[in-house]
Amino acid sequence: MNWDLTSEQQLIQKTIREFAEEVVAKGAIERDQTKAFPKEIFQQLAELGMLGLPFPEKYGGAGSDTISFAIVVEELSKACASTGITYSAHISLGAAPIYLFGTEEQKEKYLTPLCTGESLGAFGLTEPEAGSDAGGTRTTATSMGDFYVINGNKCFITNASYAKFLALTAITDKNGSEKEISAIIVPTDAEGFTIRDNYEKMGLNASNTTELILENVKVPKENLLGKRGQGFKQFLITLDGGRIGIGAMAVGIAQAAYEKALKYAKERKQFGKSLSHFQAIQFKLADMALKIELARNMVYKAAWLKDQGRPFTKEAAMCKLYASEVCMEITSQAVQIHGGYGYMREYEVERYMRDAKLLEIGEGTSEVQRMVIARQIGC
Repeated sequence: MNWDLTSEQQLIQKTIREFAEEVVAKGAIERDQTKAFPKEIFQQLAELGMLGLPFPEKYGGAGSDTISFAIVVEELSKACASTGITYSAHISLGAAPIYLFGTEEQKEKYLTPLCTGESLGAFGLTEPEAGSDAGGTRTTATSMGDFYVINGNKCFITNASYAKFLALTAITDKNGSEKEISAIIVPTDAEGFTIRDNYEKMGLNASNTTELILENVKVPKENLLGKRGQGFKQFLITLDGGRIGIGAMAVGIAQAAYEKALKYAKERKQFGKSLSHFQAIQFKLADMALKIELARNMVYKAAWLKDQGRPFTKEAAMCKLYASEVCMEITSQAVQIHGGYGYMREYEVERYMRDAKLLEIGEGTSEVQRMVIARQIGC
């Protein structure tokens, strides 16, 4: 068992860490307050070759691996979680389904602009009546000659305002209560396609979270992604990869909160000595360091299994569940260590705590992760 990163992974880590510290972190507080999307940052990430990181070079990618993807998500999220989730969704939800299930023509047409940064990636799954019960999809795609006519709503969709196209799930046939769900690539400028960006969120304020309204949107049948009726299976596979991204996000946010808390504990004096001399604070910090290390190892293991072409559904659910819950705990403790200052925006830990909560919900709630794990262990 080799715990060392490869030379390529080390280079990617060094490059993205420097970029995150020098570019991404600087405006994180302001972006959180103004809700300004980090558009310029993603232009620079495209120039660094990060937007197609795990995809083949022939599509404009970098030919790297999932561990490298997790490293980039962690470092970006440590600096700014809004940037981290935007990147994670672009790769794992936007580009990955097209790479995994698309035809060669679809990859050339749609994956290439995602890898080069001409478009950000998005994935239309969640609906007002289909959250954890994603099989409750109501959006329909009616067959009419050489076209599908799509009607329905999607909610909580990341990046759609900056996507030129996205894959979404829709019912293509129905037999009683049985639904045939397919995935279809839809241009966002299609007639009848409306994107609304007006959510008031608890955290991740600089990320783009939208509602999609589709009213008689006409799409050629050649835009069907993969085989008809395979949409449900496709998005389950897609979510497995996405959960590695959420786990990496959680590690990054938790690491940032821990480092802030450790620094504050060493500097802040109470009762004549620094907080770090009190055993109650030492134990909190020790637990933080322990749980971050465990969470990172779980993320890397799931990523490694994926890269080896081995089953990783259970490990992806485990890393997402554990890392997100640990992240929520660590950010809360970081606020506690800061005391009253932790409640103030300038100290940043309150932002980490607000941003962390989504990770226990998005891409399958903690309850859903436990269901997935239970099925995987044979319950």
